[in-house]
Amino acid sequence: MTENFKSGFAAIIGMPNVGKSTLLNKIIGQKISIISEKPQTTRNKILAIYTTDEEQIIFTDTPGIHKPHNKLDEFMLNVANESMNETDVLLFVVDASQSIHDIERKIAKNIDKTGLPCILVMNKIDEVKKEQLLPMIADYSSMHDFAAIVPISAKTGDGVDILLNNIKEYLEEGPQFYDENMVTDQPERQLAAEIIREKMLWLLQKEIPYGVAIEITKMQEKENLTNIYATIYCEKASHKGIIIGKNGEMLKKIGSLARTDIEKMLERKVFLELWVKIKTDWRNSDFLVKNFGYTQAE
Repeated sequence: MTENFKSGFAAIIGMPNVGKSTLLNKIIGQKISIISEKPQTTRNKILAIYTTDEEQIIFTDTPGIHKPHNKLDEFMLNVANESMNETDVLLFVVDASQSIHDIERKIAKNIDKTGLPCILVMNKIDEVKKEQLLPMIADYSSMHDFAAIVPISAKTGDGVDILLNNIKEYLEEGPQFYDENMVTDQPERQLAAEIIREKMLWLLQKEIPYGVAIEITKMQEKENLTNIYATIYCEKASHKGIIIGKNGEMLKKIGSLARTDIEKMLERKVFLELWVKIKTDWRNSDFLVKNFGYTQAE
């Protein structure tokens, strides 16, 4: 750590499916937040830590901002809004390959109210021609006086270094909040549950909506093996059948893919056992939403 060490907090905000989680994983260099082509993948505020010899940036990856439809959605929206008030700089991520949404104009107005510096991150530039970016940049510039506008591709890494340099301008001399080897505040149980949920989003496509939650019921470490027992909760009997699949084939696929990623995360062999249970309409239950780990710090 250098003598003039700098540190600070950066909150990543934006609509669902604009690439916030992909960007965070690219910056940190490993999987912290799960990725899916479907919106609203991130449900909780993920804390990720980027540390060099000269600075430490603590990132929060928030759930995509959208209109709430149930108790889980309300929780996600509260997490996203609160993150905007607990940071030194905001990163407003938008999808440059899509036209500007009305909700993004509302987000820009909310940014005005915070008084915080905000960097507009125009993601997915690998999917759009440069001349198409100019009118979009002009439109966004008319909504808010952004501290910087940085076109990037979180997928390829193009422009990410420029973004990091812009963030560093808002860091101040201060302590190293976390150990240099720490990349997230998420417990291993939570990361394992999110990896299982990611594989379900990949494999089940549109057959299963967002009515699934994962509970790690037991995580037991032995000499060279970690035993993980997890329960997948869904809202309907028909969904349970789809998750298990014919002769249990789908559940085996979910478990196999999840185990591979969990082994990479833990850097050891893993035995993973999955069960599927029904909890009807759990997303509208305050108790169950909290019980499945979607709780905010007091």
